[in-house]
Amino acid sequence: MRRGREGTAIVIVLKMKDTESNLIAIVKYLSEEIGERSYHDPRKLGKVADYIESKFREYGLAVSRQPFKYRNKTYFNVIAELKGVGVPDPEIIVIGAHYDTVSGSPGADDNASGVAGLLEIARLCSLNLPKRTIRFVAFCLEEPPAYMTRHMGSYVYAGSLSAEGVKVKGMIALEMLGFYRDYKGSQEFPSSLLRLFFPSTANFISFVGDLHSKSFTREVEKAFKSVSSFPVETLNTLAIVPGVDFSDHRNFWKFGYPAFMVTDTAFYRNANYHEQGDTAETLDYRRMADVVSGLYKAVSGL
Repeated sequence: MRRGREGTAIVIVLKMKDTESNLIAIVKYLSEEIGERSYHDPRKLGKVADYIESKFREYGLAVSRQPFKYRNKTYFNVIAELKGVGVPDPEIIVIGAHYDTVSGSPGADDNASGVAGLLEIARLCSLNLPKRTIRFVAFCLEEPPAYMTRHMGSYVYAGSLSAEGVKVKGMIALEMLGFYRDYKGSQEFPSSLLRLFFPSTANFISFVGDLHSKSFTREVEKAFKSVSSFPVETLNTLAIVPGVDFSDHRNFWKFGYPAFMVTDTAFYRNANYHEQGDTAETLDYRRMADVVSGLYKAVSGL
């Protein structure tokens, strides 16, 4: 029995190393080999879409693209589906991340880290099929000037789900997963009131959603905590609170779907946000791997 436990521990460590290595490779490819991925360059964004699609196909997922127009140019959401094996309920789960950046930033944390998490969760789920059908969606045009408009890729996709009558249990937006610090005062907040309830050390991941999404958010939080010891802080509040709607999940609310964001809290801890300094070497891949592994285990059992 002792050798068995040690053997299991070794396997877990090796799997985590695989996840960590995969995250590093994806973030470096997107932020260093591709670099800035802004709306100005549809050709470069198309190259990223090709890369994401090839990864999904490598994992054996069914893949499609959703084209949409913005300022007379064509952009794409990349959609992959993995059929569930244990839940007859027709409600699906959507996990998404945006692959574009602001102009002038290589976007390692924002949002190569989210795309890396998306692809790695898809890979892990393909090896051990989830109970419920999951759609993995890489969105284009999350950043300005499309931000907070109907031209966001996530708005286009959420609208298409609603038009098709697709039942969605909930949506999870992966938005910046890689930046952590271990000293007090490294975590900031949009209001002084939140300082009374949340840690001042930036060593946790956050699940952030509106009040309508509270039940789904807490369900995923409970599942995450049952399989991971990584610290997580959850906030469901009014969408008018700064930061609560700062990603693709906001567009799913508009069509009545529960949705929340998984985030390292962006500029509330990462000074490189939207800057040239948002580079691959600034991220903590061991902690990213912990978060991604916990999310995979949580969502695969819902």
